[in-house]
Amino acid sequence: MISLQTNVNSLLAQQNMRVNSLFQTQTIEQLTSGYRINQSGDDAAGLAVANKFRSDVAELTQGVRNANDGAGQLQIMDGGLNNISQIVNRLKTLATESASDTFAGDRSTLNNEYQTLLTELDRQASNIGLVNNGAFNRSLSVYLGGGSTQTNAQVSIDLSGQANQVDSSGLNLKTTNIDAGGTTLTGNTINTLNDPTTMILTGGVTGGTQTFVVNYIGSSGAQQSVNATVTSTGTAGVSVANAVSQLNQQLSTLGLTAAVDSSGSLVFGGTAAFSLLSANVTGAGVSVLSGLATQASTAINMADTNIAVGTTTSMVGDVLPEILSFTNGTVTKNVTLDASNVTTANMVDAINAQTASMGIYAVKTDALANGGFAIQSNGSFNITMVQLDTNLAGPWTGSVAPGNSPAITAASQAASTTGNSLAALTAIEAAVAKIGTVQGRVGAGENQLQYAINLAQSQITNYSSADSNIRDADIAAEAANLTKAQVLQQASIAAMAQANSAPQQILSLLRG
Repeated sequence: MISLQTNVNSLLAQQNMRVNSLFQTQTIEQLTSGYRINQSGDDAAGLAVANKFRSDVAELTQGVRNANDGAGQLQIMDGGLNNISQIVNRLKTLATESASDTFAGDRSTLNNEYQTLLTELDRQASNIGLVNNGAFNRSLSVYLGGGSTQTNAQVSIDLSGQANQVDSSGLNLKTTNIDAGGTTLTGNTINTLNDPTTMILTGGVTGGTQTFVVNYIGSSGAQQSVNATVTSTGTAGVSVANAVSQLNQQLSTLGLTAAVDSSGSLVFGGTAAFSLLSANVTGAGVSVLSGLATQASTAINMADTNIAVGTTTSMVGDVLPEILSFTNGTVTKNVTLDASNVTTANMVDAINAQTASMGIYAVKTDALANGGFAIQSNGSFNITMVQLDTNLAGPWTGSVAPGNSPAITAASQAASTTGNSLAALTAIEAAVAKIGTVQGRVGAGENQLQYAINLAQSQITNYSSADSNIRDADIAAEAANLTKAQVLQQASIAAMAQANSAPQQILSLLRG
């Protein structure tokens, strides 16, 4: 049918020209932007997936920066630890020089340098953040991303606690010196070995253990406890040398040392205030040490007095608390004991909180029948009971009574010229091992971060590739499409021109 009113061919040509024009526009947009998806309508489902990949890449890219920052900080700590290790090497050199009886120089001069280096060690440890509550003396988390959970997206490096403190306190070097004076292990007898070759488990069938409970004052000034255990694996018992070796592996980090003197006595000493408690035996055989671990002296260069404390006495209803006054010749501090610290352990903490800065320490001990603690110091001091609750039958009994001010003098053992230096060498040995352990943790952290960076960069590459497959335009295909779109567009225009001219042919019918 030929119609003047409706030009169907023209309408068809217009419709196809619109389609071809849109096809050409989309092709040009993809070629000029480089993206296959330029608006949500181009591929809504694909766009949602691609956006997730792009978000992950952004997270991982920043995560790699975080890890590189963390690795850089660990490298700073590593360099600082290496320098601190060199300082400790110099401390050991000075202590070794002073520890020789043939040294004819001035030990105080050596000690001046020694103490200066301890101060410098503290400064450098603080600068790298590995001191008590330092910036990096904690568990460090580096967020990289790319994990199935937030936990998997983080790398943790544990540099927390005293085990990772490398200042003089953390290394148990703060109270050491190499000046003349002090005492050696000789005479510091805690227990005597009846058999100089076998320590425990004589005549037993299977292995067993003997455990020494050690209370000591740590670098923070607070009392701590540790179990030092000697273990036997057979029926022959444990040799003295092996027992001492086992004990020192557990005690060296505390600044304490076990040894055997010429008489076969097991002796303990150290640079910290301490007391040795029960030596309990489990397993087959019997201990060649009888009873509880009683003490002839409690520590190298430490004077002590025992104060018996009743641990069950109630202070409820009492009018006045007890007040102890401690004096070391230059400083006086009062310690108030009341219902809040009536037990032995709490009293020890209350005393040390006030007196640790004076070099006077309270250490819990079971040497007395009803429990108690020893007051220890490396110098002379006085204790005075300045106030006593008259309504209280306890808790004080024994050597300190109201108005009694016993003068506690230096340790009774003969002083040794090299005693301090030898004790310092023991502490330095433990410090060297501790620094190595911390360096190992820092180095492991550096490697851990590097492995995490490698994975993150691999994820960035693969996520970016997956995003590209969805989002990016195929330039070769779109170039071909552009040629196709241009030809179709031109054909559409030509066809529309023909369709628009078709109604004019009706005129020829009218002329006839």
